Amino acid sequence: MTLAAPIAVYVMAALAEIAGCFAFWAWLRLGKSPLWLVPGMVSLAVFAWLLTRVDADFAGRAYAAYGGIYVTASLGWLWLTEGQVPTRWDILGGGLCVLGAMVILAGPRAA
Repeated sequence: MTLAAPIAVYVMAALAEIAGCFAFWAWLRLGKSPLWLVPGMVSLAVFAWLLTRVDADFAGRAYAAYGGIYVTASLGWLWLTEGQVPTRWDILGGGLCVLGAMVILAGPRAA
């Protein structure tokens, strides 16, 4: 199995989830209009749909592998959207999470 396809889906799912959650953050923490929730909920639905596109035998394994990609995408959001440069500890932690996701995705499975 090539890792490129599930990673691409995971990246798209992460962006959808982060954008959806940020809509709630903007409403509750930044005082934005409740109308922010409409695209936020659509984005969260897209996120959930995208996770079903990953070729995995079990949902829990798909979600576990996604977690590493989500952490890294969140750090990208922190930097590109919120203007906060990730620290070296953020980058190290994100790298470890991606490594864990790769182990989960590429690890051998019992027959």
